[in-house]
Amino acid sequence: MDSEFGASYITIEDDEGNEFELEHLSTLEFEGEEYMVFLPADMDEDDPDYGFVILQVEEVDGEEQFVSVDDEDKLQRIYEYYMEMVFSEEEEENKSGD
Repeated sequence: MDSEFGASYITIEDDEGNEFELEHLSTLEFEGEEYMVFLPADMDEDDPDYGFVILQVEEVDGEEQFVSVDDEDKLQRIYEYYMEMVFSEEEEENKSGD
């Protein structure tokens, strides 16, 4: 999922069998675990449910699986960490563009 070649998308299925297409924004490590950050690709930005989707990556039988983060406190900390990364990258880009 390398952004060098454009946006990357995955399709996931929820517990009820509904499929969702997600745009991969970033992969990050937080507290020793791997997470991926996505945005819904098939949802209007004005939809009240539109927003970041953060999933934990777990390896099961040699395959990557995505697991929802059910701990709201942990989810908030991951989100804040991701936003710090984004703003830090933007600051670096602005400094190098001067």
